[in-house]
Amino acid sequence: MACHEDPRLSADYLDPDKRSIANGLSVRFTDGSELPEVLVEYPLGHARRREEGIPLLMDKFRRHLAHRFPTVQQQRILAASLDPVALAAMPVTDYVALYLPG
Repeated sequence: MACHEDPRLSADYLDPDKRSIANGLSVRFTDGSELPEVLVEYPLGHARRREEGIPLLMDKFRRHLAHRFPTVQQQRILAASLDPVALAAMPVTDYVALYLPG
C-alpha cells in the first residue's frame, strides 16, 4: 500500500472558496490490472453536503440513543436536543444530567 499526495487536492483544501476535503482511492493488483479511481471531493459531513448529512446524523443519534437509554429517557434527550431555543436556555449541567442513569 502506498499513499501519495495529489497537489491539486491539497490546493483545493487550502482554497477558501472550495475547502474541499478530497480523498481518492486507486487499486492496482499485482497482475497489473486496476480498478477505476474513486474520488470524493466533498465527503458526507462537509458543509457543502450539510443538507444531505444532517438527516443521516440524526438517524445515527437516535440509533445510538436507542442502544443505551430507555425510551422515555431517549425522548427527553431528543426533546431537549432538537429544540434550539430550549437547548440554548438550558444549563449545561441539566443537559448532561439527561444522559445519567435513573
